[in-house]
Amino acid sequence: MALALEAMEVPPRLRVAARLLGWPFKWLGLRGDPALPPVTRALTALGPAYIKFGQILSTRPDIVGAELAQQLKYLQDQLPPFSTTVAKSMVAEELRLPVDDVFSSFSEPVAAASIAQVHRATLAENGRDVAVKVLRPGIERAFQKDIDAFYFAARTIELLSPASRRLRPMDVIAHFEGVVLGELDLRLESSAASEFADNTKQDAGFQVPKVIWELSGRSVMTLDWAEGINLADNVALDQAGIDRKALAARVLHLFLSHALRDGFFHGDMHQGNLKVALNGDLIAYDFGIMGRIDEYTRRVYAEILMGFIRKDYRRVAEVHFEAGYVPANRDIDEFARALRAVGEPIFGLDATHVSMARLLSYLFEVTERFGMETRTELILLQRTMVVVEGVARGLDPHINIWQVAKPVVEAYVARNVGPMALLRDLAQTARVLGRFGPRLPRIVEALLIAQAEQPKPVDNSPRAFGLRVVLGGLVLLGLGVWLGKLL
Repeated sequence: MALALEAMEVPPRLRVAARLLGWPFKWLGLRGDPALPPVTRALTALGPAYIKFGQILSTRPDIVGAELAQQLKYLQDQLPPFSTTVAKSMVAEELRLPVDDVFSSFSEPVAAASIAQVHRATLAENGRDVAVKVLRPGIERAFQKDIDAFYFAARTIELLSPASRRLRPMDVIAHFEGVVLGELDLRLESSAASEFADNTKQDAGFQVPKVIWELSGRSVMTLDWAEGINLADNVALDQAGIDRKALAARVLHLFLSHALRDGFFHGDMHQGNLKVALNGDLIAYDFGIMGRIDEYTRRVYAEILMGFIRKDYRRVAEVHFEAGYVPANRDIDEFARALRAVGEPIFGLDATHVSMARLLSYLFEVTERFGMETRTELILLQRTMVVVEGVARGLDPHINIWQVAKPVVEAYVARNVGPMALLRDLAQTARVLGRFGPRLPRIVEALLIAQAEQPKPVDNSPRAFGLRVVLGGLVLLGLGVWLGKLL
C-alpha cells in the first residue's frame, strides 16, 4: 500500500494516516489469500465494494504505477469462484427447471468477479452457446456490510473535517449504494443490456450479446456467448493482428457517443468487461452499472469538453457558472485562469507526457479553492471517463485524448447547441403544453384567483416584463397546439 500511495503522489501526512487506519485490519483477522500481492490481498479480504475500487485503479497504471495496476487486474475477472454445484442449484431454483434439462453442457467458471461469476453452457434445445451469469451467494449481505462501513466513514469525515462537507461524502455513498443495489438484481441488468443493444445496434464495430429472457431472473442471467480476446491482453491482440491504436480510439469514441448521443452509457468499462472479436469488433459485457444523464447535463458536458478542445477557457468557466457547478459569488476570470493552468500543460501532448496523478491533484485544489461541491449526478460519468481513458492508454500509450474526442464532441455540439437545438426545444415545449391544453384554463384561473386574493405590487422592471411576455407566449403556444389537434 505504501508503494501505491507513493505512486499516486499522496502527501506524507496522508500516507501516515493510511498506515494508521490499516493497522486495525490486522487485529480483525482480515488476512485474505496469502498467495496474492499485499494490496490485492487486502482489497479481496475487505469485501466486494472495496474490490470495485480496486478494479478502477487497475485501469490507471499512470496513477498507481504499472506494477500495482497489473496486480489489481486480478480483481477484474479472476477472483476465487464459488462451487459449480452451488451455481447449478441456484440456476435450477431461479429457472424452476433441472439444469440438465436446459443445458447439454455447463462448464466450470470461466470468469469470477466481485458480484457474480460466469459459466459457459450449451442449450439442450438447439446447441446454442451461451454465457450464464450467477450472483455470488450471500452477496447482498456482504455488500450491505461494506455500505454500512462507508456510511460510518463518511459521517466521521464530515464530523472531523467540516471543510470536507462540500464533497458531500454522505451523498456520494448514497449514490454508490443505489448503483450497487441495481447490480444485485440481474433482471435490471438484463433490461439495461436490452436497452443498450437497441441504442447501439447501428454502431459499427460494436457488439452487445443478446439476452435470453426466458432463462434469466433475479439471480441468473443468460445471454449469447461471444468469443473474444480480453482487452488487457496486448500480446494476444498483436498476435491476432488487431490495430490497438484504432481500437483505443474506438473505445473512447463509443463511450462519448453513448454518453452524449444516447444519455445511456456503460458505467463499468474496465478491461474485464470488454473483449475484441476476431473480426475486430468491440464486445461489451456486464451491464450491472449503467449511467444515465439528461439532455441538459449532456449539453453542459459537451460544451465543457468543446471549450477545452478549442482552448476557450473563458467559455468553459462560463458553462460552469451557468450550470451552477461553481458558486455565483466566485470570480469567473480567476476560475478561467485556473482552468487554463489545467488545460495548457496537457493540450496537444500524447498520454506518455501527461502525469494524471499531478493533474488530478491540481484539479482537487481548484475545486477546493472555488468552493465546488460534488455533483452526484456526474459521479458515474466522471468515474467512467477516468476508467475509459485508462483503458485507451493501455491499448495505445501515446493516444492524444483531445484529438480523438474532438470529432465526436464537435458533431454533438453542431446538432444540439445552437439555433436548431433551440427550435427543437421550443417544439418539445409546445408538445408538453399541448398535452396540458384542457387544463390550461383552470391553471390560469387558479393563478388569477390566487393573485387577486393576495395582491402584490406589480414588478414593472424590464426583466419581469420579459418574463411575462415569455410565459404568455408559451401559454398561447400550448393553446394553439391543443386547438390544432381538435381541428
